[in-house]
Amino acid sequence: CMQVGFVMLEAGFARSRESVNILVEGIADTCICGILFWAWGFAFMFEPGSGFIGTQGFFLMGLPSTYMTTGVPLLAFWVFQFAFADTASTITSGAMIGRCGFWGDILYSIGVTGFIYPIIGHWSWGPDGWLAIAGFHDFAGSTVVHSIGGAISLAGAVALGPRLGRIFKRDGGGPPPAHDLVIGAVGGLILWFGWYGFNPGSTLSALDTVGIGRVSFNTTLAACSAGLAALFISYARTKKWDLGLTVNGFLAGLVAITCPCYWVDPVGAFFIGIGAAFVVVWGLDLLEYLRIDDPIGAVPVHLFAGIWGTLSLG
Repeated sequence: CMQVGFVMLEAGFARSRESVNILVEGIADTCICGILFWAWGFAFMFEPGSGFIGTQGFFLMGLPSTYMTTGVPLLAFWVFQFAFADTASTITSGAMIGRCGFWGDILYSIGVTGFIYPIIGHWSWGPDGWLAIAGFHDFAGSTVVHSIGGAISLAGAVALGPRLGRIFKRDGGGPPPAHDLVIGAVGGLILWFGWYGFNPGSTLSALDTVGIGRVSFNTTLAACSAGLAALFISYARTKKWDLGLTVNGFLAGLVAITCPCYWVDPVGAFFIGIGAAFVVVWGLDLLEYLRIDDPIGAVPVHLFAGIWGTLSLG
């Protein structure tokens, strides 16, 4: 569902001529991720080695039938974590729409899912990662998944430059309109649904009913407060109810609550969502001012809101 949501969101918010590339990239990304995460990505990320990278368990060979001390079957744990790896890579495509050839899509997908995401992920979620040992907390990936994907998005958008014909606000223009807001909004709502696998699933136990309930509640509340805040911010600024900003608002709330969702109370989740709405609005303004072309808003939603969500737990 996360992949369905991403390709619909990105295809709907882009220009029509860019949509097929997005769809093919999302599918190819998923297939590449599955093979690489089986071959070495899982080993790099979740198996022991050093504080920086795992060094055993390639192709899942020689591993016990359950993962570490979790009691979760290894293959089930792999499938769950594969979805996270796939998400981190697909985030990136939204910022590079219209400027990246398909060979470029394939190469960055290999780079993200095979190396960048699992190696940096090992630091936080690996059994001996240096950040994990230092006490770093990120329950379901505001930093590990979203900020990594958002940072790669920023690098891609800067390296590729703006799309041909893109005129920024300070030059008298603005972002080109989305070609199909219906597809984009439906994609955003499907992503919201996917988050109920993302966050509650990270308890890794169906028996933790109290934790699952708290995580689900906090996830819902942060998305609702962020979506409403973004909706009213858009009206206050332009006297129009902006659908695109509202969708990115509730997505930013979901990204932000992904880190602290297990530990915060409802009041915390409510205000974390509102904070995320302001972060995404100011982030979009900043990119526009810096003349960085991010057609979907991947950098503000995933990098900036991911940083905010991680800091909010502290």
